[in-house]
Amino acid sequence: MTLFGAIVALHVVAGTTGLIAFWVPVATRKGGAAHRRYGSIGARALMVAGGLAIAMALLSLYGPEHRLPMIKDRALFAGLFGWMMLYLGLLTIGFADYGLAVARYRSSRRELRGVRHQAVFAAVLLSAVKCGATGWALGQPLMMLVAAIGVIALATQLYYIWAPGVGQRAYVQQHFRALLGMGISAYTAFLSVGLIRLVPDHVFNPLIWAVPSIVGVALIIMFTLRTAPPRRVSAAPGR
Repeated sequence: MTLFGAIVALHVVAGTTGLIAFWVPVATRKGGAAHRRYGSIGARALMVAGGLAIAMALLSLYGPEHRLPMIKDRALFAGLFGWMMLYLGLLTIGFADYGLAVARYRSSRRELRGVRHQAVFAAVLLSAVKCGATGWALGQPLMMLVAAIGVIALATQLYYIWAPGVGQRAYVQQHFRALLGMGISAYTAFLSVGLIRLVPDHVFNPLIWAVPSIVGVALIIMFTLRTAPPRRVSAAPGR
């Protein structure tokens, strides 16, 4: 419990830093100094928080009875605070890493096809499958939903990386979607730590856990529509 408490404290510090800094690039001029500076701070802080979330998940899977003895449903606890938190930690790291990388390598996708980046994709995908399968076994639609969101996001990212050709500014949407996805997964994981202390009666309420996904997906759709290239109107025959 001492080790777990120390990890939670560090996770809260890193997560709070990242979650506050996250909104600066969302609200400020894209490409500006504040956007770049706070975007980098937020992404790197949330990568640290994601790594600590993975450590907490492993401890929850290894000895849940030592962490929260008042929890009676051990299978549900291991699913939400073990496998789902492990997945969300990896997803947060994956989103942050990809979001920074697509901006860094915007002139070429070759680096994104390397072993390091593809290994991160593989780790996130495997954890998503495990999270979704565990959610299916437990009858928890929340776990299946967050797993499905991650798999869909991975599919769009891999398409961008491996497609024969993409638009010159396609990286902009990829960058923004990835960092918004990072925020969704980070806020969802952060609720798992805060809810059990603030409102323990609602810690397994899927509606509360779904709020970050609803807000984040709405922002992604809004940004995608705003930055979509204008449709070309073809001339009528004979003109």
